[in-house]
Amino acid sequence: MNLLFYRYGSICEPDIIEGFRELGNQVTEITLEIYNKNLGPLEGLTALKNELFAHSYDFVFSINYYPFISEICNIFQIRYLCWTVDCPVMELYSDTVSNPWNRIFLFDRAQYEEIAPQNPGCIFHLPLASNPSRWHSVLQKASPTEHAKYAGDVTFVGSLYTEKCPYDRLQTDSAYLRGYLEGIMDAQRSIYGCYFLEDLLPDSIVAEFREALPGFYIPPEKSIRDDRVAMAQIYLCAKISAQERVRTMQLLGNHYPVTLYTGSDSTGLPVQNKGLVKTLTEMPLVFSNSKINLNITAKSIRSALPLRIFDILACGGFCLTNYQPELEDLFTVGEDLDCYVSEDDLLAKTEYYLSHEKERAEIAQNGLLTVQKKHNYPERLLTMISLAYGLS
Repeated sequence: MNLLFYRYGSICEPDIIEGFRELGNQVTEITLEIYNKNLGPLEGLTALKNELFAHSYDFVFSINYYPFISEICNIFQIRYLCWTVDCPVMELYSDTVSNPWNRIFLFDRAQYEEIAPQNPGCIFHLPLASNPSRWHSVLQKASPTEHAKYAGDVTFVGSLYTEKCPYDRLQTDSAYLRGYLEGIMDAQRSIYGCYFLEDLLPDSIVAEFREALPGFYIPPEKSIRDDRVAMAQIYLCAKISAQERVRTMQLLGNHYPVTLYTGSDSTGLPVQNKGLVKTLTEMPLVFSNSKINLNITAKSIRSALPLRIFDILACGGFCLTNYQPELEDLFTVGEDLDCYVSEDDLLAKTEYYLSHEKERAEIAQNGLLTVQKKHNYPERLLTMISLAYGLS
């Protein structure tokens, strides 16, 4: 097949392109948005339209969902395949989601169950994947000195979310509002595998919060407006994620050597912050050479596994993650990776795996083999194309 890939610079795009080509597809790229982050929809629309007029394609593809791509593909009557890697993706509330030429693939089952009724038969659930062969190549080329540089006991790579938490713009003197929100956020942070924030937001609380938060999200025209969803997924989930990551660093750092790779401010935390790492060349060395790689899933990812888990395992790293509802659908807990369901459980399992090297290495190897066999990009993309074209 001949496909047109509209890119914005997601870290998984090169792997997906390689996966498409490995399946025998020809890939043409539109890369304007990678180099111009202020690119307006009209410019992207024009570039896409001109390319479709100039050449023939079987489908257009993007990471996450672009309403303008859907509209153009609907006009040209060409399939638009997209695959989400983030939550939330507020563009999914656009009226264009119901366009018949869409083939939308959502990595989070909860996201899928919410959006799928808008276009039955054209929206699918598809978990994420990784590219073990590319990571293996990076690890093979690295010197022993480079491997040793990134060795560590307990490691976390990622933002603490403290620097990008829109909830912190809240301006209110209402002790009741703050207390209510703090209460439900504490509960959601403490319970893994069950998302209930939106069920605990009555209309009165949503209205008061909306008025007290400057710049509260307003969707573009021709979109469904759901302030409860926006409040929970954009604002409360970000705050919970920031709180959880800081608490986790404090908890583990007070007991074990913890290395943090982040651009976030870690002042006051009992961890060693080594700053940012390069995703394609340094991050795999961290994953491969850390005894325990932590995954702390953002709360806005309600059921799915984030890309971080697949990449840790694809690098041969041992992964200890918070529990997620889709975890046991994709991996065998205790054989491919392990998970925790509370702070006490996290402490106990960290202590256990730091002192059980052989078992830890066996689990990491099993996780790598499982990703190689079941969760690589060619396998996922073959599934995607089959569903998009109604093939068995």
